[in-house]
Amino acid sequence: MKIKCINHRLLRKIVKVSLTQLAIYIVFSSITMAMPARAQELLETKVNLELVNVSLENSIKEIEKSSQVKFSYNSRALKLNQKVNLSANNESLSSVLGRLLTPFDVSYVQVSNRIVLRKDDKKIVPGTETSSVIDNLIFGDLNVKGSVTNAKGEKLPGVNIAVKGSTRGTSTNSNGEFTLAVPDNKTVLVFSFVGYKAQEATVGNNTNFNLVLFEDIKALDEVVVVGYGVQKKKDLTGAISSVDGEMFKERKETQVSQALQGSMSGVLVTRSGGNGAMSGATIRIRGITTIGNSNPLVIVDGVPVADVNQVNPNDIESLSVLKDAASASIYGSRAASGVILISTKRAKNDQVSIQYNYEKGVDMPTQLPDYMRSVRYMELVNELRWNDAGNGTNKFPTFPQSLITDYNQNNLTNPDKYPDTDWMSLTLRKLAPREAHSISVLGGGKSVKSSVSLRYETVSGLFENKDYGRIFLRSNNDFTINKYIGGTVDVNFKRTITTDPTANDPLGRVRISAPIYPALWADGRIADGKAGENIYAKVKYGGTDDNSYNQVAGRIGLDIKPIEGLKLSAILAPIFDFNYQKRFNKQVDAYASDNPNQFVATLGNDGLTTRLDENRVSNLNLTTQFLGNYLKSFGSHDLTFLVGYENFYSKYESMGASRDQYLFDTYPYLNQGPATLRDNFGSAYETAYRSYFGRITYSFKDKYLFQANVRRDGSSRFNEAYRWGVFPSFSAGWVVSEESFMKEQSTISFLKLRASWGELGNERIGNYPSVGIMNFGNTLLYQNNIATAVQTAAQVQYAIKDISWEKTNSTDIGIDAYFFKNRLRLTLDGYYKETRDMLLALQIPIFVGFENPNQNTGIMTTKGIDIDLGWSDNIGKLKYSVSANLSQFKSTMGDLGGTEFIGDKIKKLGSEFDEWYGYRAIGIYQTQTEVNFYPKLSSNVKVGDVRYEDISGPYGIPDGKISPDYDRVLLGGSQPQWMYGGNIRLDYRGFDLGITFQGIGYQAVSNLTYTDYNSGNWGVFPVYLDGGNTWSYNNTPEQNLVAKYPRFTETNKGLNRALSDFWLFDGGYFRLKNITLGYTLPTKISQKIMSKNIRFYMNATDIFTANKYLKGWDPEGIGTVSTIMGGFNISF
Repeated sequence: MKIKCINHRLLRKIVKVSLTQLAIYIVFSSITMAMPARAQELLETKVNLELVNVSLENSIKEIEKSSQVKFSYNSRALKLNQKVNLSANNESLSSVLGRLLTPFDVSYVQVSNRIVLRKDDKKIVPGTETSSVIDNLIFGDLNVKGSVTNAKGEKLPGVNIAVKGSTRGTSTNSNGEFTLAVPDNKTVLVFSFVGYKAQEATVGNNTNFNLVLFEDIKALDEVVVVGYGVQKKKDLTGAISSVDGEMFKERKETQVSQALQGSMSGVLVTRSGGNGAMSGATIRIRGITTIGNSNPLVIVDGVPVADVNQVNPNDIESLSVLKDAASASIYGSRAASGVILISTKRAKNDQVSIQYNYEKGVDMPTQLPDYMRSVRYMELVNELRWNDAGNGTNKFPTFPQSLITDYNQNNLTNPDKYPDTDWMSLTLRKLAPREAHSISVLGGGKSVKSSVSLRYETVSGLFENKDYGRIFLRSNNDFTINKYIGGTVDVNFKRTITTDPTANDPLGRVRISAPIYPALWADGRIADGKAGENIYAKVKYGGTDDNSYNQVAGRIGLDIKPIEGLKLSAILAPIFDFNYQKRFNKQVDAYASDNPNQFVATLGNDGLTTRLDENRVSNLNLTTQFLGNYLKSFGSHDLTFLVGYENFYSKYESMGASRDQYLFDTYPYLNQGPATLRDNFGSAYETAYRSYFGRITYSFKDKYLFQANVRRDGSSRFNEAYRWGVFPSFSAGWVVSEESFMKEQSTISFLKLRASWGELGNERIGNYPSVGIMNFGNTLLYQNNIATAVQTAAQVQYAIKDISWEKTNSTDIGIDAYFFKNRLRLTLDGYYKETRDMLLALQIPIFVGFENPNQNTGIMTTKGIDIDLGWSDNIGKLKYSVSANLSQFKSTMGDLGGTEFIGDKIKKLGSEFDEWYGYRAIGIYQTQTEVNFYPKLSSNVKVGDVRYEDISGPYGIPDGKISPDYDRVLLGGSQPQWMYGGNIRLDYRGFDLGITFQGIGYQAVSNLTYTDYNSGNWGVFPVYLDGGNTWSYNNTPEQNLVAKYPRFTETNKGLNRALSDFWLFDGGYFRLKNITLGYTLPTKISQKIMSKNIRFYMNATDIFTANKYLKGWDPEGIGTVSTIMGGFNISF
């Protein structure tokens, strides 16, 4: 009866094999068949050696060298000092091991690409099974026990031992011992301990484990992507920060640039909030490098691209930032502002995986201001007009008192005549939905490895007719023909579709629209707003601006390895961009509230007529590379060499056409518009560069490190005689922890000192600065009283032949230190950059008739520090990690060749880059006596206006009056100070929690934008200016003494709102950037639906910010959104 029961169980197991499982097996069988072949190949490795009276330990080391196979064993369990004699001539590894180990009752087993040795009284024949299906069904729980030690034989307390795929587990006691009940002898145990490599072991016939854990130096052996190659992190001599794909997976940002905020030191990411989740961002690496373009160079899989947002965040395997010259100079003329290297995911050997991810959520504004209603708006308008009229007896110069008193009641009975419009709630959505689907398929065999990913996402905007959609498709393929020849074939496609209303700046205009102007009549028809200014109707009915951005790119690479250590590569990488725009502005007419046929106004400010503009842009970038990499090790010396050639060609072409005054707004096609009101245009340019470069690295005993780079660039942007530039760098490192005097201590796990110097270049200054440029156009001339189109031409640029590269010298000193068995990690860098020959506009007399040309002049320096700190550990089954980073920089202007950039922000000799420049304020004039006695900016100054300090005059001393020429001074930098970020991560029994924060310690910010009122002479007043915060004759003297803002005025508005320290405040902020909570189902549950892994998660982004900004304003601008979403990920 027992046997019969067992047979029934077996039958049920067989029946459970579904058609889906069978299909998956058939599809991927060709890939997975490579796995046993690789194992057999390892044991068949040929060995040649001759050992005479050599210890067992040294014998194993000799076999490692001969076979290039690594061995693991417990040195205390094996008698390693016993002498052996062994001879092998082209003999298989399995045969040699059998002859060597059998006399000592030592068995071996292959684990991945490593041979594990163990002492065993029962000789085990490798490859045979020790249990059957019936054994598995009969056996109940088994008790296993054992001990865990480190490589030195020391007992390890607190080691986690878990049954793989379940929540069952235990930990070692103070003696490093454990006991655990497991389901059966096929159970896999996972041993993990912070600072050590995790190990897995199958129970089998072994119920008494003596396991050795080895220190985890993964953080040091981690491979980091560098220019045209990779290096181990411990061997780096330059300043490089990197993050892996898990960060992007956790943060769930739509744009890569936004996900980088706060992720690493020295990288400042400033979002442009106007487009919410779809917004891009400005990235600055180690501050400002030049007055011109300071954007970093972005390289994806070795190919330069426009920006980091060209990549699907889910496709990123790793992202490295090259911050100093030693790491970035290999990219020469384009690397002065730093380099971002992105590597996308690729399939690995013996890997088969299908993953699907779904997420859905909503966006909402992080901040919205309170909105002033009609009655209070009219009262403040009256006060403003009364102030400007001299504060006479009539305090109601614009809106009569009777109107204000009865307004709210009249609004209830006649809202058309007495409107009280809440423009914000009417125009803006409270929630904007978003959704995304992602799928990836990876498969890897011996000859071909392929990775395919697809992502589709949609994001709605905060108002109508604003939407965003994007599709990513990427296929990365690696092939190996034989041990000499291999290569890659990659293809990717990106399509982004955006829809926006043709209305200009909806978020800004909705904030200023006054409530006394109607958006809709009571019967639902469109109202005229303020004489045609109706942002709600223009957004909803005024037409759309549709854009489609399409990119097709590829990369074909061929690798040849003619001899050991040498790799020759040829790469061809084209990128095609095709962008289309259709902007169809619709005429919107408003009619009277009491007469639908009485025309009142055409809604304006964005075009009064129905007009169609269509534009086409095509762009081709073609990168060609030839690389040679050579690696040579001999004794304690390691050398690598890189030589390369690169050619880049870019061609841009655009064209556009338009027609105006369409009769119908339902046919947005060019041929439907009047031929007499048509227009067209076109432009094109091309550019190229050619480069030769090389790198050499040297390491002695992994202790003394040296690297040198050089690149010679030629750019078509310069005259032939000044086209070429050479950019070298040198760096060195000393791994102090490898010195003998560091071996006796256990606190410092790793310590490296490094220094670097290099020169970088910048040639992003326009396409033809060294030649005269002619502009062609058309004009209408009357000939015989007939208007005739005549082509015109004019030179618009004065040529300066010897214009050439901007050059940036960069020096860096850094420390990399790991403590307490790599639990604590510290990276500290100090740097200094000097940019020379900056390209600035040369002032020439206006009568010359040309625009100001660029010239090489000007110096700017930047100095700063970067700090990264991290800690990881576990408390029982709770694993946790904490990391933080801090950065500070200051950019100072040197000699600019007599040029000064003067405005509210200034750039001149001795100033910071974009330093605030204005008056020093003493306060607000409180009495007429003060106005009469103290210096003034104008004779029109009144009580309640801002009072400024008399700093100087024509003779260098105060002259009794305030003037812009002598009394404006430097007020401090406008750039962020002490940028920081951090991450906290917890994992416990399948639950994971990630918390990310970032912010700015201090930044001088102007309040002028946030305190504007009566914009356009009709706009609303911000609520926070009310309530006694603004100086007013309606206040008490005590209230006016503490008033934060000057009186309301239009005539003196420019005097009060001139840039001064009166308006500057600390714009530093702390932002809770991201919170992710996830749960991964136990393996035994996910396996029931043939899944390897199922994870559910909730994610919240930008949900809290602490700052000193006025209520309703986000530190990163109007339109910044909070996102709440949920999703799941399943893999097979």
